[in-house]
Amino acid sequence: MKWHEIKIKTTSEFVEEMSNILYDAGVGGVVIEDPNDDDLIRSIQDDENWDYYDEDVLNFEFEGAIVKGYLPESEDLLDKIELIKQSINNISKKDSKVGEVATAEIYEEDWANAWKKYYKPKKIGEKIVIKPTWEEYEKADEEKIIELDPGMAFGTGTHETTIMCIQFLEKYIKNDSLVYDIGCGSGILSIVAAKLGAKKVIGVDYDEVACKVSKENVKTNSVENIVEIRHGNLMDVVEGKADIIVANIIAEVIKILAKNIVEFMKPDTVFIASGIILDKIEEVTNVLKINGLEVITVEKQGEWAAILSKIKVGDKGE
Repeated sequence: MKWHEIKIKTTSEFVEEMSNILYDAGVGGVVIEDPNDDDLIRSIQDDENWDYYDEDVLNFEFEGAIVKGYLPESEDLLDKIELIKQSINNISKKDSKVGEVATAEIYEEDWANAWKKYYKPKKIGEKIVIKPTWEEYEKADEEKIIELDPGMAFGTGTHETTIMCIQFLEKYIKNDSLVYDIGCGSGILSIVAAKLGAKKVIGVDYDEVACKVSKENVKTNSVENIVEIRHGNLMDVVEGKADIIVANIIAEVIKILAKNIVEFMKPDTVFIASGIILDKIEEVTNVLKINGLEVITVEKQGEWAAILSKIKVGDKGE
């Protein structure tokens, strides 16, 4: 399968902004090469943290920082690339050294081998460990292992937005929980919910490739008796009320979801909405409130936020 690598040459101070631009365009994960990131260099060379130190990781091709993301061949590919360029140009008005964009065609098998040197087991929250399928890992008794082979379109499960969702799921999952995972992507949150003890999980995504990857990952993690993946337009293919609804998407889609989400919620259902940039928090919380939801808490990591809400007491959905 053919993919397109989007490579942005920038400086260390703009790495996070460039990463967010790629995420907004639809990439599921980014690779950052930054010779000026002392923490990265130390972590790679520290044998206690990385037992796979590969000299190639430190062979930086550019004195500044490089941020890479991957997009599949699609009808709107050129539109997405143009959106990336426009977003970078808007920032470049303040600093001409912000970003230079280059694209290249790449085949999945070539990318897969290159990706592996960047992707290693990582513990998230109190129990969840995200582990690539090709890595060995000796788990502690309380840990839940998620085997993941993300592919080019989907992330490794270690982005801030996903981490916050997992932390919320650890707090609210019960053994009889019914969970809806809206915009399931690689299926990681559906799998996490199942591993944490949910009785039933339904993952939904409009992207057929996402559904295919999700089903493969569900099978790899042996939770197909709990997790069902459905292809469709967000909530259109789901009926009934869940105990937990999680949507790790973007602010604009969450605002659309908010208009009807209470129809799928019980009085004590929690709605976990993530993928929200900090500038959009107030905008999203206002839409949630207008549509009968009460914001319980807002978590922040880096430039991202996750909002936990419930139905307002005495409002519809009861």
